[in-house]
Amino acid sequence: MNGRPSMELNDAEQQHEAALLASESPVAAAIRKDNSLRLKLDHTRAAREAFLRGEHLNSTPHAAAEKLIGNHANHVPAMKSEHKAENGNGTAKETFKEKLQEKIQERNSKLKKEGTNGDSAAATPAPAMTTANTVRLIEGYVGFANLPDQVYRKAVKRGFEFSLMVVGESGLGKSTFINSLFLTDIYNEKNPGPSLRVKKTLKVETTSSLLVEKGVNLKLTIVDTPGFGDFVDNTNCWQPIIDCIEQRYNEYLNEESKVSRKTIPDYRIHCCLYFIAPTGHGLKPLDVEFMKKLHDKVNIIPVIAKADTMTPEEIREFKRTILNEIRQNKIQIYEFPDCDDEEENKVNKQLKEKVPFAIVGSNCIMEVNGKQVRGRQYPWGVVDIENMQHCDFLALRTMLIRRHMHDLKDVTHNVHYENFRYRKLLASVSSDKGKTAPNKNPLQQLQEEREEHERRLKKMEQEMEQVFEMKVKEKELKLRESEQDLEKRRLALMSTLDQQEKETEEKRKQFEDEKRVWEEQQDELRRRSLETQDKKKEKKKLF
Repeated sequence: MNGRPSMELNDAEQQHEAALLASESPVAAAIRKDNSLRLKLDHTRAAREAFLRGEHLNSTPHAAAEKLIGNHANHVPAMKSEHKAENGNGTAKETFKEKLQEKIQERNSKLKKEGTNGDSAAATPAPAMTTANTVRLIEGYVGFANLPDQVYRKAVKRGFEFSLMVVGESGLGKSTFINSLFLTDIYNEKNPGPSLRVKKTLKVETTSSLLVEKGVNLKLTIVDTPGFGDFVDNTNCWQPIIDCIEQRYNEYLNEESKVSRKTIPDYRIHCCLYFIAPTGHGLKPLDVEFMKKLHDKVNIIPVIAKADTMTPEEIREFKRTILNEIRQNKIQIYEFPDCDDEEENKVNKQLKEKVPFAIVGSNCIMEVNGKQVRGRQYPWGVVDIENMQHCDFLALRTMLIRRHMHDLKDVTHNVHYENFRYRKLLASVSSDKGKTAPNKNPLQQLQEEREEHERRLKKMEQEMEQVFEMKVKEKELKLRESEQDLEKRRLALMSTLDQQEKETEEKRKQFEDEKRVWEEQQDELRRRSLETQDKKKEKKKLF
């Protein structure tokens, strides 16, 4: 109780414990109850997982649970029976602590032996460092065992993203397979599949859907390629698909390079299902060329479409032929990861034997032996697409969604996207984009980059000087031309002024002449008028 292992107490300890319980606060009591409930829950969960793994056949549930959860606080329940056999006095506690210390020492010795074996098997010695390999059992409940629950709650709250590309010729059942895979009508009358569209051009199209299952949100993006392989000349028909994949990688790289990158949407293609026509004669040249162009850019999973058109023997022979051609052409398809768990490796081996998956799709739900199944009705019977004896649809769904969806995303991020990022950054750094930079000493590479930078600066300086000289010459030429133009205009104005001055002088002379004549005329008139007046006066005097 109260942070100690659960065990039988003597009378003195029971009285002391009762006094502590009576004096503790409500908050402390709540914490104590929560700790005890969490210990019981962890023990029950570990025992259940051990039972499901089959460890109860060789050991007790307690021992299996201790093995599963790391032999920490659950060592105590396994030793209850031994502790109860001791006396009720204080020697029981000492005996229990001694046994607990023995268990810890045995555990530490095993870890040291494993570390010694691992160090001797290593090819290169590890750098000198101090490593604490001792395992310390915590008496009570701290809380870091809930870290997986925190990660789970955060992941469920954020949701998941997955982008699936389906490539293949029209009429191979890609849309039907997608609807069967996710048990929903992603392609329907409003959004028909690629083979039902009138215009069949090689164009990458995207369909996004939000799927909800038991409170878990999955943002599913389906990328289809209507028109692939439907033309007489299929030269470079895979180029739009490559451009789409690299464009999504480039968008993700740009989002990573931003200053603010709190939430980066992941629209990268995580898996490409390539549908192979059930010809029974192996891969077509188009199939081989397509997978050779894309196998280093995306996870490729080959799929034999419409497997119900072939017999089981034909399917097995067809699979062998396809795998041989894939190995001969050095095409890298998706590889299943290695696991430490034997059961997981056994399941992966069974799934790997199914590659390439021979599938059958169906949107029809029918009743077979009182059970609702998705299948196809034929005169000889019903093909149940979820029956492993009929096709590999269930194996493909198990591999793609239930077991390796996260691994597909990891391989996309850690392998294909990193290769694209390396090529992209290398092309931006290297001056010669047509060649790949060899492995060099970083200091030498920095020195070469510095020299290259200095050469660029000198070249830019020379170019800028040439441009400056050209601009100066052009400016001087413009100034000369403008000076000549001004001089011409000045001369023209001077000649115009001289002409106007001459004309003005002539007019002035003419005006003076006319004035003189007018004055003479006026003087003559005044003289005549005076003479007339004088004559009139004389006549008056006579009379």
